[in-house]
Amino acid sequence: MYIKMDFSKISEKLVPANYLKLALDSQKSREIQVKELLDKRKLPENGWSDELIEYVVHQLAALDSNNFEHKAGLGEREARIACGLVAQRHYRFGHGIGRSGDLLEAQPKAVGSTILAQLTNALLLDLIQSMGVQSCKSCFLVPMATGMTLTLCFLSLRKVRPKAKHILWSRIDQKSCFKSMTTAGFIPVIINTQRSNEDEGLYTSIEEFQKKMEALNKEEILCIMSTTSCFAPRNCDNIIELAELAKKYEIPHIVNNAYGLQSTYYCHQIQQAQRTGRIDMFIQSTDKNLMVPVGGAIVAGFDETTVQNVAKSYAGRASSSQSLDVFMTLLSLGKTGYLNLSKARKNLFMELKQKLNVISKQHGCKVLETKSNRISLAITFESLSIDEPTKFGSMLYTRGISGTRVVASGCTKTIDNFEFKNWGTHEDLVSLPYITVAASIGITEEDINIFLRKFSDLLKKYKEKEQ
Repeated sequence: MYIKMDFSKISEKLVPANYLKLALDSQKSREIQVKELLDKRKLPENGWSDELIEYVVHQLAALDSNNFEHKAGLGEREARIACGLVAQRHYRFGHGIGRSGDLLEAQPKAVGSTILAQLTNALLLDLIQSMGVQSCKSCFLVPMATGMTLTLCFLSLRKVRPKAKHILWSRIDQKSCFKSMTTAGFIPVIINTQRSNEDEGLYTSIEEFQKKMEALNKEEILCIMSTTSCFAPRNCDNIIELAELAKKYEIPHIVNNAYGLQSTYYCHQIQQAQRTGRIDMFIQSTDKNLMVPVGGAIVAGFDETTVQNVAKSYAGRASSSQSLDVFMTLLSLGKTGYLNLSKARKNLFMELKQKLNVISKQHGCKVLETKSNRISLAITFESLSIDEPTKFGSMLYTRGISGTRVVASGCTKTIDNFEFKNWGTHEDLVSLPYITVAASIGITEEDINIFLRKFSDLLKKYKEKEQ
């Protein structure tokens, strides 16, 4: 455990005073940075060193009762940690966050953990505003992945809409999105995407949403659930028009912004949608946007009470592991570091798209134009004959390429008694098989070049088989 010591009164018998003064002066900048973090609760402009981050974390952990020198715990939960490796991994944080079913409430035994959680939420709010959602008023980190966090949001809304049983959902073929509704006990009203003359992607059917709003009893509709970031060729939902409908019909609107926080485009869409319409909450994954281990999500919104009601819906305390991971990562990156990663990702996405277009034309494939999908790309196997499309994806995986998805029409999937035709394609219509690739935050030019080389080599082998 790190113990803060006052070196200013060290005897000259140990070290000359002038030497000590020089050493102590060099430490002042560290203390200034820590004080500024605690006072302003904003992301540091530039990232901190690992040593400074650990210094702060150790100081916070020392404030929790399980780390008191004079402790004698007689309760049923005293944050005792049997394994030294586990204690080391968690920096001796053991009490978790929240209290008695409120993730934002302070714990008397866990002053350090409480400060850690509150600081993390404050830094996340600063990041969300910096990425373009300037009107965001409140957010907090939930130690559950995106699907279960969406479920928690729905259950929170039920308290203010007790007669509600339906959720209007713009179809996206991602299982956890769908199960988040059924697990909460609601009936999804599935609204299929539609094709447009604008490009080759899939768009929100605004007309169908409006028809459902007029056909159903408004009090029986819990909310609209829309999606920003998704697998191509599905585009980002038209959340601006959906937000306007939500405002007109007085229906809550939740946005699944799973990996959209990393994109200023999606963040600006959310900001604009709230300005002209209604968005109650938007939820994003920590692992996808902040490059931490899986297990956390961020609930954010434009009304503090609405967001806090979700925190109060959580049963019991929660793990502080996710808060610790996010806190340390945000301090490590700093505001400039994160914004630079976001900008680099945007440029690499354009580079990936451009180079894929060249390779695809050479091998009888085609990159679909999906204007409002700024992270994922879809490449159809147009004139290339592939008998087993999914095998193509597995062959890429054995070559070290992960994250690609090969999708082919014809697969019918049943989830909680709801049947989906052509599961994976986001639509009922039959389409050509395609492969999706994504340029998400943290991707490098080397990643892209390795993929393109192996993708091209594999396409050549298939083409040679045809000849």
